[in-house]
Parts: sequence; C-alpha cells; structure tokens
Amino acid sequence: MSTPYTYIENLSTALTVPPDGILSRTLYTRDGVKAVLFGFSPGQELSEHTAAMPAIIHIVDGQARVTVGGDSFDVGPNAVIHMEAHLPHSVVAQTPLIMLLLMMKG
Repeated sequence: MSTPYTYIENLSTALTVPPDGILSRTLYTRDGVKAVLFGFSPGQELSEHTAAMPAIIHIVDGQARVTVGGDSFDVGPNAVIHMEAHLPHSVVAQTPLIMLLLMMKG
C-alpha cells in the first residue's frame, strides 16, 4: 500500500545539478497537479514557450533570468511566479539553478 502523501525533506538536495545541461525529475503527478524539479547548469535555458495549463515557478536555489509575458525578472531563492495558461515564458540559469515547476490541470 502506498502512502497518501509525498514527503521531500529538502528540495535543494533532491537532485544534483548536472555539470552541463538540464536535468528534470517528476516528484508528483496526481489530483490535477504535476510537480517537476529542474536542475540547470549555468547558461542553460528553457527557451520561450507556452503551457496549456496554469503553472507556478518556484526558484529553490541559484539565480535565473525569467521572462513572463514580456516582463523579465532576475530571480533568486524563494522567488515564486504564477503564470496563467498560454502565457509565453522562458528561464535562463545564471548560476547552478534548482527550480520547482507546479502545473495545475483542469
């Protein structure tokens, strides 16, 4: 029997940032929510794109340049950005970066 919860003690250590590239790990998919943890090496990026559902970006560790709907932000640990569906956005890691992405379906 599986537990009715997901517990992650420390998102900063839940994955290792790759030396070159982007690594993603799905932490949770259930109840209309998908949580994906990303690790970016410096200079790596998710180029501008849109998503079919609302989403929240939470910067766990590191620094990034995040562009959302034409506005750009230099963000660091504990920054949170909520995005409506179909809003163009991009992420560029300025340092080793750990980012949690929460996607809400329905």
